[in-house]
Amino acid sequence: MGTANHARGPGKTVSRLTFSKSKRLTSNRQFKAVLDRRRRAADRTLTLYVAENGCGHPRLGVSVGRSCGNAVTRNRLKRLLREAFRRNQDQIPPAFDYVLMISGSLARQLKDPKNGKQALGALTFQQVQLSFMALVAAAFDVRRPNHDRRDPPPAQQDQADPPETATPADHGDNDKC
Repeated sequence: MGTANHARGPGKTVSRLTFSKSKRLTSNRQFKAVLDRRRRAADRTLTLYVAENGCGHPRLGVSVGRSCGNAVTRNRLKRLLREAFRRNQDQIPPAFDYVLMISGSLARQLKDPKNGKQALGALTFQQVQLSFMALVAAAFDVRRPNHDRRDPPPAQQDQADPPETATPADHGDNDKC
């Protein structure tokens, strides 16, 4: 079990999907670099931010704030988000950093004293996984100029974005690949 690949049946090799430290965003600087790039997609469940990383493999950062509920609730949400990434990391574009957050509307439902536990119980791994994969597709859909209506208009966004000649290392998002 300690190898990267193991066989399942005659002639079949299945790669093991892990979530090692090298696939995580660990510092505030790394999170900020992804958020500053402003490449975002959102739905009723999740918000996804994406930025190039120069590492050659995808990395994930998870942010679940106190607005989502108590520690038990937040930890369950983080486990769901990490598992969605872990199981799908071979199906998403490599060399990008991904920051996943719970959407504001879901956070409000989870924080509701009357219906919060029901909302958390109704949230399934399949819903989180479908949302994650749909948001990845939306973030890389070049036909859609604004992936989220809360993004600033293109003229404002161009002023805020770093020059195109800048590399991911200039933004500090790939320190410690």
